[in-house]
Amino acid sequence: MPCVASAPAALGNWTAASGGSSVITMALDAPYPDSRISLYVAVVLLPSFRQPKWQGAGRQWCEQSRRLKISPAPLLLSRRRAGASPSGLREKHMKLRTLAIALSCIIAGLPALALDLTSLRAAAAYSAAHRGVSMLVIQNGRRVFEDYPNGHSADEPHKIYSGTKAFWNLCALAATEDGLLSLDERVGDSVPEWNADARKSRITVRQLLDFSCGLDPGFPLHRDDPGDRNRIALQLPLVASPGQAFIYGPSALQVFHEVLKRKLSARGQTPTGYLEGRVLRPLGLGAQRYMADSAGNPLLASGWKLTAREWAKMGQVALNGGAPVLSRVPLSIGLRGSPVNRAFAFGWWNNRAAPGGREFDIEDMLEPKWFRQDWRSTVISRGAPADLMASIGSGYQRLFVIPSMSLVVVRQGLGGKFSDSEYLRLLLGK
Repeated sequence: MPCVASAPAALGNWTAASGGSSVITMALDAPYPDSRISLYVAVVLLPSFRQPKWQGAGRQWCEQSRRLKISPAPLLLSRRRAGASPSGLREKHMKLRTLAIALSCIIAGLPALALDLTSLRAAAAYSAAHRGVSMLVIQNGRRVFEDYPNGHSADEPHKIYSGTKAFWNLCALAATEDGLLSLDERVGDSVPEWNADARKSRITVRQLLDFSCGLDPGFPLHRDDPGDRNRIALQLPLVASPGQAFIYGPSALQVFHEVLKRKLSARGQTPTGYLEGRVLRPLGLGAQRYMADSAGNPLLASGWKLTAREWAKMGQVALNGGAPVLSRVPLSIGLRGSPVNRAFAFGWWNNRAAPGGREFDIEDMLEPKWFRQDWRSTVISRGAPADLMASIGSGYQRLFVIPSMSLVVVRQGLGGKFSDSEYLRLLLGK
């Protein structure tokens, strides 16, 4: 697995440790997660270029930080030393370039560093003290820690509430890959009755999935049988112009279900059947608790019950970029956030504003009416890597994924007040 590094932290650590030694600064072009950014990686230029020292330096650097994935594709190499001349750079350019490439390749080949057992136990104790019922940690594809406190067990399923959303959003991406729909097509193309409303006619499938469509949230749709959920959702009014507000609720997903339902009808399929065959079966999961209404429409926003090990399978999908469900459409296409909430899209919350941003209880922020919520510069945890993503369910159900650490963490509970930031700080040993 690729090693990871925080460029600013690595530079500071190495400068302090080198005692004034020369420092090579290499710009690396790395995809993260779907765009190309330049990462500056600083490594100490050792007096000798012998291979064993490169390896030792690589391992030490790897231990300094776990922040961002790097790709060994150097674009620029320069030597920084007081009084160094351009001619000196030209003279040693090829040798330094060889060192930098070798070192980056060594680092890229190392597995993500294992979490400290003391930190895992501290996080588990914190979770248990806040009515936690399960904690599962998977790193590098291996279960490294499990805890089922307060009388619970590994084979006991628990409600994941809004964790359900990520599965249906994965289904949407699968439908995109299969050519059933486009994320940027108009909903009115499949639901022509919406074309009679000038504003509804502009709404895209993507806006349904990132909750920026402007539709009334429709919380009564959460009820066991409110009637035909899809019909009710289609008739709800817009309370904001499309693309102008983040409105979290079940209505947008029910409209998406109607879109998918109409597209699949020509094939003689249903959305639930498509979900089971295209998404759940590849993950080794079966039929779920769909909470179907009187018209047979499932509730897409909530309802599922999973064990920690079952939910962790979605985390592995996130680590694998969508595989084994997706092969051509990357999962990252749905994880960019939206202009009205950079921290949420397609059922996942992200930490991209870290280490800055505003840290607060996301569940608390969702309690007021949508127009009283403030999602500017939202982060899950300032102390966690920026590539952290989370599937969040009510009552502090959590699926955390940190690709740069090859890490999947499931935490389930019975509603005790819980801090994501404190939990992650303990887990990561911060």
